[in-house]
Amino acid sequence: MSAINTDTIRSVLFGVATGDALGVPVEFSTRAQRHRDPVTDMTGYGTYNLPPGTWSDDSSLTFCLAESVAEGFDLKQTAGYFIKWARENFWVARGSVFDIGAATCKAINRLAQGVEPEMAGGTTGDSNGNGSLMRIAPLLFILYNKPVHERYLVIKQVSSLTHAHILSVFACFYYLEYALLLYNGTDGMMAYNILQEKMPEYMQQLGIDPQEVSAFDRLLKQKIYELPEDQIESTGYVLHTLEASLWCLLTTDTYKEAVLKAVNLGHDTDTTAAVTGGLAGLYYGFKNIPKDWISQLARNKDIEDLAGRIAQKLN
Repeated sequence: MSAINTDTIRSVLFGVATGDALGVPVEFSTRAQRHRDPVTDMTGYGTYNLPPGTWSDDSSLTFCLAESVAEGFDLKQTAGYFIKWARENFWVARGSVFDIGAATCKAINRLAQGVEPEMAGGTTGDSNGNGSLMRIAPLLFILYNKPVHERYLVIKQVSSLTHAHILSVFACFYYLEYALLLYNGTDGMMAYNILQEKMPEYMQQLGIDPQEVSAFDRLLKQKIYELPEDQIESTGYVLHTLEASLWCLLTTDTYKEAVLKAVNLGHDTDTTAAVTGGLAGLYYGFKNIPKDWISQLARNKDIEDLAGRIAQKLN
């Protein structure tokens, strides 16, 4: 399989950041508010009083991981970039960090104290926010041609920097397996069906007890895309974010429709749209992310440069 190309890398990085920036101004708004006043375009100010095109920690940590990929990928280096983001404003959109999840904050403090990267993330059931899922997309660039056991191991390590519980790890694994199928040209609905067939076999190979991940049964055994909106949650819980991202992708026909649908679910708007945007960018391609949205994105030239550096490293 040939090396991943610059356009694919752009589609993922800009896909995440554009979705994120659409959601930032209305983060924490209710679904009822979004129904009354839906987001239809790139806006600004709102929740954080920041200009249009400002992305959040979702994209910052995605870019920190992408930086590590651009330099050959090293877990300790990735951890170092996370610390640098939290403490020195590395890869922030503008000025300084304005949003950081509680579990991520605790884990980064542990990393800064010298805890080994794989031991830093929370392991309890109450530490399953969406903080590792929101930043995991760049791993596609180095895992697309690796066997499944290696893919899972690396995903587990990178999720565990901040979120080490099996639910968070498995959410990241599912997301990247779905992304891998999209990358290989599989139709979105077909990719969903393929994972329903493959995941039991993968779990057996990887030694994952199906009971440990039975919370994923709506994705693994049901048709998430047939559910009405009122059965799709958009909180900061990792499984809610993963389900919502698949639902938004599979019930729309363009990048724009998918990310706007995610934002208008309300609540954790930036992360739901960032996670949806990573998949939608990959599926529809960079050229189908609205140009006027990309032109408004903070540091868009830096993101473009990062994509180019990753492509150069991988080729």
